[in-house]
Amino acid sequence: MQNLYLKYIDAEIVEKKLNNLRIKRCCNSVIIGKSSRFYPEATVENLAQDCQRIQIGTNTHIRGHLLIWPYSMGITIGENSYIGKNSNIWSGEKITIGDSVLISDNVTIIDSDSHELNYLERAQSFKKLISEGHPKEKGNVKTASITIGNYAWISYGASILKGVSIGEGAIIGAGSVITTNVPPYTIAVGNPAQLKGNIKND
Repeated sequence: MQNLYLKYIDAEIVEKKLNNLRIKRCCNSVIIGKSSRFYPEATVENLAQDCQRIQIGTNTHIRGHLLIWPYSMGITIGENSYIGKNSNIWSGEKITIGDSVLISDNVTIIDSDSHELNYLERAQSFKKLISEGHPKEKGNVKTASITIGNYAWISYGASILKGVSIGEGAIIGAGSVITTNVPPYTIAVGNPAQLKGNIKND
């Protein structure tokens, strides 16, 4: 029984060390503000290898996955914001997230098509990606910046696609797909999302 207990303690120590290593790797890939933190499940892929291109304000908590391609201008996240588990914020252009923004679990925010529209070009690019790694130039991949205003709430499983601006205080309903701008203090729900009224306080 004592041996089992010791093995359990050893496994716990190893897991803690691995978690600390994961967190350290995340922190080394970004500029991070005071009191902000990455959790063990968080990951960062800074393919530009420039920590200036991912900037996080103070007191922001991240459990999701941040990724920038080499040609991206980067990701900026303000202060007092939250990125939930299994959420993916992927940038090939620029993603700006304001202050006090709540992003739930399993949200996708992507400002790029990721691949070319032409099937032959797409197939060739994939072969090149496998053999040479991520390209330094985006080529014919379409990208467009995303902006999420202060105090917005992006609910569980929503998807926000390229070129979209979400206004201050807006709420995006669970599972919604956002392909057009959402005005401030508006609720948007559905696939494709529809506007469902204004929620601004008096």
